[in-house]
Amino acid sequence: MKKIIALLLLFPFIPVTAQEVISPNKKISVQIDASQGNPVFSIFYSSGKKQVVVLPQSPLGITRSDEAFTTNLKPVSTSKPATVKEKYTALSGKRKERENIVTERIFTFTNQNNKVVNIIFRAYNDGVAFRYEFPDDTNAPVNVISENTTFILPEGTQRWTQAFEPSYEGFYPETTTGKGNDKQEWGFPALYKVTGQPVWVLLSEAGLSANNCAARLSNAKNPNHYNVTYPETRDNFKQVGAVGTLPWQSPWRTLIIGALADVVESTLVDDVNPPSKIQDTDWIIPGTESWVYWANNHGSKDYKKLAEYTDLAAKMNWPYTLIDWEWDVMENGGTIKDAVNYAKSKGVKPLMWYNSGTSWLEPTPWDRLLTPEKRQKEFAWLNEMGIYGIKVDFFAGDQQDMIKYYIDILEDAAKYKLLVNFHGATVPRGWARTYPHLLTYEAVYGAEWYNNNATLTTKAAGHNATLPFTRNVVGSMDYTPVAFSNSQNPHITSYAHELALAVLFESALQHFADSPESFYKQPDYVQSFLKTVPTTWDDTRLLDGYPGEKAIIARKKGNTWYIAGINGTDTAQDFTVDLITITNKKTKLELITDGADDASFATKSITLKKAEKLQVSCLPRGGFVAVLTEF
Repeated sequence: MKKIIALLLLFPFIPVTAQEVISPNKKISVQIDASQGNPVFSIFYSSGKKQVVVLPQSPLGITRSDEAFTTNLKPVSTSKPATVKEKYTALSGKRKERENIVTERIFTFTNQNNKVVNIIFRAYNDGVAFRYEFPDDTNAPVNVISENTTFILPEGTQRWTQAFEPSYEGFYPETTTGKGNDKQEWGFPALYKVTGQPVWVLLSEAGLSANNCAARLSNAKNPNHYNVTYPETRDNFKQVGAVGTLPWQSPWRTLIIGALADVVESTLVDDVNPPSKIQDTDWIIPGTESWVYWANNHGSKDYKKLAEYTDLAAKMNWPYTLIDWEWDVMENGGTIKDAVNYAKSKGVKPLMWYNSGTSWLEPTPWDRLLTPEKRQKEFAWLNEMGIYGIKVDFFAGDQQDMIKYYIDILEDAAKYKLLVNFHGATVPRGWARTYPHLLTYEAVYGAEWYNNNATLTTKAAGHNATLPFTRNVVGSMDYTPVAFSNSQNPHITSYAHELALAVLFESALQHFADSPESFYKQPDYVQSFLKTVPTTWDDTRLLDGYPGEKAIIARKKGNTWYIAGINGTDTAQDFTVDLITITNKKTKLELITDGADDASFATKSITLKKAEKLQVSCLPRGGFVAVLTEF
């Protein structure tokens, strides 16, 4: 931000009515028109020789409890375009080395009471971000209660949106009508395809601070008009919108734009966030975990059962094991301290579960993190025992007090060098850049739902083939994949499909869901794959896919590419995979595919000539993994 301000100071401001912001690669253009007093914006994308309308004219504006900035706005000035280049290294996510190239312009308006609002627009090579700013440096209190920001989609646009609920655990069904439940509210992210064009857009938000609440989308008034909407009040939190002091900034509204591969590979949601606040990051070590809960919902209060999962992690070379809920009432031969000591004796690093204490209070422990004093006491105790991280669950919603609580936990955990995993939580909004010890979030209808009802049994394949294009684009996703056996409700995805999720789903802390007995039954080559598969990546490429139908992703670690593909349909598919985006050399692949049936594997080594395509056959709801090395 300092770089941006410095560049802007070099240029005078010029009057504005209708202006343009163009991405450095010239593919994306944002047009802002305030000539009628009601600011609107539209977005265009150059696809080949065509100029495609990505977003037709859509309203801007924001309202405070004391002032409105939605109509009768007077354009005062706009900055000249400032080009900013930024590089940073990420400790987790889909790409290690990141580079931002962005064009920014600031549009200044006054309302009828001569109060000032800035609308800051950025055009990136892979999308657009904008936010509102009240620049008054008066330290006066402010209450922002709503936005006029709306994304207007042409009628009939294909879209994949999740009906909003506070834990973001739902599906992304395809629709062209925009109609859903009675509330007509949708959680971020939201995906749509420009009609008749190979251009896709993913809507989300990023850059939330303690001065913000999170938002959602509502199309209750018009099924094609998606208005940025602030959360409702709660019984124990009656505040509307966000409060703070001037100057004040909103979160970034983000639109990732381009081909489907551009969307999947984008790091825009991270990129708009502030740089890391943590200087010493040597203690932040992502990795795989054994996890007792999926096969044994109350396993963490059973010392002997928990020890089996510690043994599993040790045998599989997984660095971590998670001690889940109810550890405070552990029995059957040991206490929490005994379980931690046993893990350490096996060379396994334990992490521990906590209830946030703000929503569902039945699971324990639930009252240990609510205040700075309690966190200080608890985190010091965790350090003393030798705990490496925490999983915090059951948050109450997206209101401003919860956003502040997330950030407070992150900042206090960093002081004690504790890794963090948020569950029953909001969707990622880029905090992992600022707080790199935040290694994953849930915010997904994941494998634990096999414990709760039978819905995922028939929906999992298509759902899994949608998540790489929606939820997992915006940040690490703790789906808790790889379940060969059945929990309370069966899965009908193939074993190879389940194995593929270890690569297809990006999560810097990757909980492998199944039981020790199930993992030990798998072929040696499957166990070997699970022992060595990374959880952080140097690069990520979408090789092929379409939401709900199939997803084939390649992720790079060092000189090795890990390729995973799944069939999201109930019919067999033959995949022809073009590898040109990841290699132009002769290659060797170790391939694990579906076997004769969905409960078996097949494996083979193959060599492909330069530019030769990979051919893979998948069963209904099947999948494959491949490890590629170049000659």
